[in-house]
Amino acid sequence: MYFLLGNLSILELCYISVTVPKIIIDIPRKRKSISFSGCMTQLFFFTFLGATETILLAVMSIDRFLAVCYPLRYTSIMSHKVCLMLAALSWIFGFLTTSFPIIKISQLHFCSANVINHFFCESAPLLKLSCSDPYFMELNVIICASSVILTSTLVILTSYIYIVSTILKIKSSHGRKKAFSTCASHFTVVILFFGPGILIYVSPLAHQSVTMNKWISLLYTEVTPLLNPFVYSLRNEDVRLILKKYFNSNFACSQRMKV
Repeated sequence: MYFLLGNLSILELCYISVTVPKIIIDIPRKRKSISFSGCMTQLFFFTFLGATETILLAVMSIDRFLAVCYPLRYTSIMSHKVCLMLAALSWIFGFLTTSFPIIKISQLHFCSANVINHFFCESAPLLKLSCSDPYFMELNVIICASSVILTSTLVILTSYIYIVSTILKIKSSHGRKKAFSTCASHFTVVILFFGPGILIYVSPLAHQSVTMNKWISLLYTEVTPLLNPFVYSLRNEDVRLILKKYFNSNFACSQRMKV
């Protein structure tokens, strides 16, 4: 679990580094611009890292499935070699599923229109600027994104169906609570990441409104990576105890100051 969490941390650090620094630099500027090569580079790394995180979260659901459903065999099944292989496959498949659409987008013809109606280089607003017929390219992007998101969602749902059925068979309430807490952080992160992703790339709702597209993009590009460390940290008992002591001491100090 911690090996995969380390991969997720590195992945999200790279993921937010693709968009956030450029956004921060552009905030005080009246004229916000990016070169064509810079835009294509940002688009590639954004989609590559996003697809990799989607696959990695599916891999982490399999890890949680094994931990809950086969606890005695967990360490033998999820060996260090298997963890390395699963993490490597997440990065490889993330790269393969995004490379072809991005290459095809970079080969499109762009005419006089050069204003991207977004806060970063994203596929949907870029395709609207193209002089070429974007229908097949949009279809290509939707198929590639849907295949990654829906396959990962299916793996996660299947894993959690088995997890929940196993947890319900546990007789002691303490055992059920412990098993649920093992998966709670991962499930929360999945909802935070997959919800906006499905709305953007699978559902047609975000394509109908540019403003909605921007707000949903803001959720999974900035807000979700910001919340994930808190989600996993608050699951740790030592972190919770430190926070409890900190707030209790601050509350005690404020009470003494009032007296």
